[in-house]
Amino acid sequence: MNRKGIINFFLASIMFIMILGGCQLALAHIYKNANIDLYKKIKEYSKEYNLEPIDAKIDRVWKAIPGYNGLVVDIKASYKNMESAGEFDESRIVYKEVAPNIHLDDLAPEPIYRGNPGKPMVAFLINVAWGNEFIPQMLETLEEHRVKSTFFFDGSWVKNNPEIARRIKEAGHEIGNHAYSHPDLSRYSIDQIMDELEKTNNVIEKTLDIKPQWFAPPSGSFNMDTVQVADKLGMKTILWTVDTVDWKRPETCEMVRRVVEKVENGSMILMHPTEPTAEGLDRMITNIKEKGYKLGTVSELMSEKRID
Repeated sequence: MNRKGIINFFLASIMFIMILGGCQLALAHIYKNANIDLYKKIKEYSKEYNLEPIDAKIDRVWKAIPGYNGLVVDIKASYKNMESAGEFDESRIVYKEVAPNIHLDDLAPEPIYRGNPGKPMVAFLINVAWGNEFIPQMLETLEEHRVKSTFFFDGSWVKNNPEIARRIKEAGHEIGNHAYSHPDLSRYSIDQIMDELEKTNNVIEKTLDIKPQWFAPPSGSFNMDTVQVADKLGMKTILWTVDTVDWKRPETCEMVRRVVEKVENGSMILMHPTEPTAEGLDRMITNIKEKGYKLGTVSELMSEKRID
């Protein structure tokens, strides 16, 4: 065999050994003096802890539902985390998230009533067109609990109350579009819907220097023209899972009990700046957290990022 043949044979032999040795030889190449037994234990552990990602979908009842990242063991990072100790330690396992194949933006325009049912998070939707006297108390309660919510502003309200609108934004809350004059959009033409939403976006951008990405129809009244117009303006249409019905001035304790009982993974809770909500918000937040849910904005709830 000539020199070239010997070299080729040598290289072929190495490739054959790598194929037989699989990950073990690859690991030994990456890590000098690799602990093969440790690597094997991590790999075996990873087979038992593999949560598949959940694709976004259009549900027959709940319409558009966002996806949720999966979770797998990062074998390489976990090995590095245990390498110095030289032994398997479950507490030092490193996980990584795996994105779904279908995302919320991939779906056709549909209303959104809830987050992913696998995500232990809840969001407050606070629609503001009136009720200024109760906003300071609500903001104080949210701040005490370090909770950020999504406030949907009526455009005419922002025009008349720019300082309060700025205060809400500066407190770190998310701002959405709630149309301009609190109309029944289900009875409006496409041009009228466009005018209502554009006017609101314009006044919000002028006042707060932000562009809303979420739209909440006044009184929950809408049709598919409404959803499609919002989509053309770069906004998704948000409805709710649980309603406080606070505008009817319910008894505060009963309202809190009823809402908390209905809350589950992905719930969006509709409320307004009313006296019952201002009085009951502290108990509502406390009880929801006690049930094991995290509270966040609509954007955080719609995100595929895991929180568990």
